Amino acid sequence: MAEQGGTGQEAEGAVRGAPGTRGEGCMRPGEGVAEAWAELVATARRTVADGLVVGTSGNVSVRVGDTVLVTPSGVPYDRLTPADVTGVDLEGRQVLGTLVPTSELPLHLAVYRTTDARAVVHTHAVHATAVSTLVDEVPAIHYMTAALGGPVRVAAYATYGTPELAGNTLRALDGRTGCLMRNHGTLTHGAGLGQAYDRTAQLEWMCRVWLTASSVPGLAPALLSREQLAEAGERLRGYGQRG
Repeated sequence: MAEQGGTGQEAEGAVRGAPGTRGEGCMRPGEGVAEAWAELVATARRTVADGLVVGTSGNVSVRVGDTVLVTPSGVPYDRLTPADVTGVDLEGRQVLGTLVPTSELPLHLAVYRTTDARAVVHTHAVHATAVSTLVDEVPAIHYMTAALGGPVRVAAYATYGTPELAGNTLRALDGRTGCLMRNHGTLTHGAGLGQAYDRTAQLEWMCRVWLTASSVPGLAPALLSREQLAEAGERLRGYGQRG
């Protein structure tokens, strides 16, 4: 969602009225929270450094037990400190911190309630957002499509921060670990922040490759078949170090 710094009035209003969202009765951080928050902040800053977001757009979250740590609304990531830890339970009640959580909180919580995700990364990556305005499914330009579970779908447009957007995104994520959001951006999830971020970066790269190949006059890029993607998916399952 578009949470640009200094424009968070609507975003903050979306959660300000919820019980506990200003830190009332918040608990102390538990075991593992400090480390997870530090990794979340580093990941959020990386989305800016790598050009996947501008300002405070996009958001990042990670689940620690039944608590979801999430970037706060409208706060530049380079200003976040260990004291700014922001966390909610799976119902959206704030249990850590006093900063207002991202206005895309319903989207993050929907993913945690519906999948086995332990981390979620949402960006406004340029090439992926451009592709979201052109197609209903990202063309299978590269075998890394298989790493996201298959051809990446584009969720139907809905206003940011709404239950409608969360529902549309969940449908696009069915059987996938990433999707595009129409006229909006990307969302990926994973077993940790590193994996969720890598999937975001791969998705943006694939969209860039397809846009680049599609721009050559008189030529159309070759795409992979579902059989080819299935074979690549089998090989990818054994990729990397073991043990």
